[in-house]
Amino acid sequence: MKKSARKALAFLIITIAIFAVTGAGFIFRVFDYLEFKTYDLRVNVFAGNSSPSDEIIAVILDQNSLDWARKTHNWGWPWPRSAYSEFIEYMKIGGAKSLAFDVLFTEHSVYGDADDAEFARAEREFGRFMQSAHFSVQVGDSQTMPLAAHDKPFFNVAGFDGFLREFSLDGETKGQFPIQELLTSAGALGSTVGIPDSDGVVRRLALFTLFDGKAVPSEAAASLILGGFVPHVSYDAKKKNLGWEGRNIPVDENGKTLLRFRGRDFNRYAPYPISLILQSAETYKNGGTPELPPEDFKDKYVFFGYYAPGLYDTAPTPISSVYPGMGSHITMMDNILQDDFTRETPLWLDLCFIFVGIVLVAGLTIFPNKVYVSLGLLIASIAVCVSVGFFAYANGWWTPMVAPFFGVIMAYMTATLYNYGTEGSQRRFIKSAFSQYLSPTVIEQLLANPDQLKLGGERREISIFFSDIQGFSTISEKLDPTTLTEMLNDYLSFMTNIILDSGGTVDKYEGDAIIAFWNAPLSYPDHAARALGAAMECQRSLAEQQSFYEEKYGARLITRIGLNTGFAVVGNMGSNKHFNYTMLGDSVNLAARLEGLNKQFGTLLMCTEKTFNDANSAIPADRERFFGRKLASVAVVGKKEPATVYQPLPQAVYEETLPILQQFDKARDLFYEGKFSEALPLFEEIIDSDRPAFFYAEQCRYYIERQGEWKGFWQATSK
Repeated sequence: MKKSARKALAFLIITIAIFAVTGAGFIFRVFDYLEFKTYDLRVNVFAGNSSPSDEIIAVILDQNSLDWARKTHNWGWPWPRSAYSEFIEYMKIGGAKSLAFDVLFTEHSVYGDADDAEFARAEREFGRFMQSAHFSVQVGDSQTMPLAAHDKPFFNVAGFDGFLREFSLDGETKGQFPIQELLTSAGALGSTVGIPDSDGVVRRLALFTLFDGKAVPSEAAASLILGGFVPHVSYDAKKKNLGWEGRNIPVDENGKTLLRFRGRDFNRYAPYPISLILQSAETYKNGGTPELPPEDFKDKYVFFGYYAPGLYDTAPTPISSVYPGMGSHITMMDNILQDDFTRETPLWLDLCFIFVGIVLVAGLTIFPNKVYVSLGLLIASIAVCVSVGFFAYANGWWTPMVAPFFGVIMAYMTATLYNYGTEGSQRRFIKSAFSQYLSPTVIEQLLANPDQLKLGGERREISIFFSDIQGFSTISEKLDPTTLTEMLNDYLSFMTNIILDSGGTVDKYEGDAIIAFWNAPLSYPDHAARALGAAMECQRSLAEQQSFYEEKYGARLITRIGLNTGFAVVGNMGSNKHFNYTMLGDSVNLAARLEGLNKQFGTLLMCTEKTFNDANSAIPADRERFFGRKLASVAVVGKKEPATVYQPLPQAVYEETLPILQQFDKARDLFYEGKFSEALPLFEEIIDSDRPAFFYAEQCRYYIERQGEWKGFWQATSK
């Protein structure tokens, strides 16, 4: 199977597997706890961006009210219920739409029956008063009370079918009700039920609770019904909405509605202390100007609850760990009045969001296999998850953040592990295969861009290097094996380092000989310049170290180097158990012959005209070019066609010997024109200063004696 096909299959498997795990975890609520926390963060960030409804007024019995009552009326705790009667009457005078007490009066007043009767009278005369009831599956003081006999506004439900059971509590439901007298006198009964999420935080409420076959409205719904809302609600299973008074109230699969909290605490509703209202009522009764005039409560939905330490019930909410229970019901009424509930995005859309994130991250991790691409995409995907979550909430939607986050993280990790397991084996192969003849820098480039490496043979232009130590056999005879090995290792090490540092590839060592090339496996447009520069540096460095070799080993190391640039076949060649990254072709043979040809010309470095010209053409204009002279036109052993060869020279040497080189050029041109008699005296004038001139002088004499053998180029007869 091709590499691209294997990657495609891996991508498909990883995507499906991660999506299946993430999707299942999301559907079965594995991520709920973390998702709840990210949701609460969003709630707090945007809680102050919306204003509470001005139709709602909260009244609290706080510590200041307790202190005031004790000081002015000598009321201990509990207060006489007649005090609440004055409050109710003031709301009636003001024309409040409804008054809801978030208090359970399950016991008779400690002040006697007359106190209960006074409370019942006030709520009966007001008419729009709501008493609270609590439903649970717990035992204790709870009781079962049939509601059919009570003429209270319960919801008429339509279209719920089997979904109606979601509004009942699991198990045998029992209730806590106000005493009979207060229940009978109340205009409505409101459910205080608030079932927290799995982490114990209240984020949702049900519009009603099913008890004794009746849909008992929540405190918020009961107050709205007393204020004029029709007690008829329908369910749209397709849209998952409760239809009520032209509003679409979203519900989850358990019949609960997400609340959109205002502010970061209950004080956003600016609650009035009941002491201020009772003072205002007394002032109004006495003909004075009250601090809170009755008309301030006209057409308002008024909630009352305890808010003093040790008295009020609290429940954790997204905006506070000690939020008053009444506050959640006020928030629900607020959401209904302003019709701005938070809705959960559909399951199919959530799964699509998760799937797209997994596909993108897995795909761009596996296929480009670029760390910066995959890591950048991972960071971008996480940023998108967060941004979408916050943006959606700002526009009334709860979009999951944790499940998509988990999905993209898992996709990235799994795809990265796959790359490590597969591409990692390729990386290990590259290191193993090339560590002996490539520099660590080049290997790292290959690892970063393995596509540059084509295993097997390929035809490409390379610059080829052959070197050999002059008279090495004589040197080896003078040294013992240990010393010889030490010297040779030292020599090969520094020569090899120069080659590798220039980007070259060491093909092999043959005794003292080094065979190397440039432009494979990595491509270097300036490979000829690299090769020529490395060859000249080898000669310069060796010259500097001659005293060291002479002192330590008693040997003078003189190295001859041949260079050629041309096309060859390069690649891993050998058996399936042992192979070398090597080269084959006529260009390789020519470089080898040039190394040996140095002996005849008396030179130490020789290259073909192509290598010399390509090296110079690759040098930027602001850098010094390579210097040298055209040495010969020669057909090496085994070749019929001649090659033009050059002797590269250090700039200092070139400039110092320029007059000699110019005379050599003139004599050389005469030689190749077949004018041997004219060339000979020119060569003889410089033979003491120039080794190639000595070689040419001998050749001139040879051809002067053997007229007719000249072919226009020199034919080498030995390697």
